[in-house]
Amino acid sequence: MANTIDTAFIEQYDADVKLAYQRMGSLLRNTVRTKNNVAASKCYFQKLGKGNATAKGRNGDVVPMNPEHSNVNFTPVDRYAPEYVDSLDELKTNIDEKGALVKTGVYALGRETDQQIITQLDTSMNYAGENNDGLTKAKVQETLFVDLPAHAIPDDGDITCVIGWKQWEQLLDIPEFKSADYVGAANLPWIGKHQAKMWLNVLWIPHSGLTLSGGVRSCHMYHKSAVGHGTVQDVKTAIDWIPQKVAWLVNAHMSMGACIIDTTGVVTLRCKE
Repeated sequence: MANTIDTAFIEQYDADVKLAYQRMGSLLRNTVRTKNNVAASKCYFQKLGKGNATAKGRNGDVVPMNPEHSNVNFTPVDRYAPEYVDSLDELKTNIDEKGALVKTGVYALGRETDQQIITQLDTSMNYAGENNDGLTKAKVQETLFVDLPAHAIPDDGDITCVIGWKQWEQLLDIPEFKSADYVGAANLPWIGKHQAKMWLNVLWIPHSGLTLSGGVRSCHMYHKSAVGHGTVQDVKTAIDWIPQKVAWLVNAHMSMGACIIDTTGVVTLRCKE
């Protein structure tokens, strides 16, 4: 058996992994600010403070807003999703086997992407309500109508709330969330179990990977501009013959990280389970 793999196959496998990652790899990456292929050891996100409008007298000079400029950064970490395959012929000719490898690697990278974002969200100290109850309508209202507006977070459709499946179940007990009388027939949560849903101009996403500590699930509502995720190396694949294993090493890998850009744009909803 030759110790090389057809170049066209490698390119096809690489394309399949990248396409699958974009389609089903991460639930949260598209809900935050992203930077791809950063050519540096650190990834920087610029943070621009708020400006104030001023008056101008006739023939007078305008006054610059002079908003505060700062940045936040993080050091990306390398992550790998490898698998050994004993039969080159099986890998090259069996579509199901290749598809299984694609999905396995993509799901692993997707979970890691989301976990990095969730780890940063967990650093939030802005809490809505207490931690001795579930996801209630009162807690939602406090977050969306008190905490975020207090910091002038815009209601522009770029707010996401990621919650656990138990909290999704609790939302289904709130008439304003589940009833067509409030949300219309097109936005009913019963259409597709795993479907994210827009409610109150917020994208609600159920997620199985949120932190559970002491019987309390940390859910998070955040604006897209408040959280960043970046990659130094986006998804890339490699296929190498390993003589010691008498097998091919099929590997998908990437270098990435996440950070909180604006702490005021993230509110944590602690929900008892």
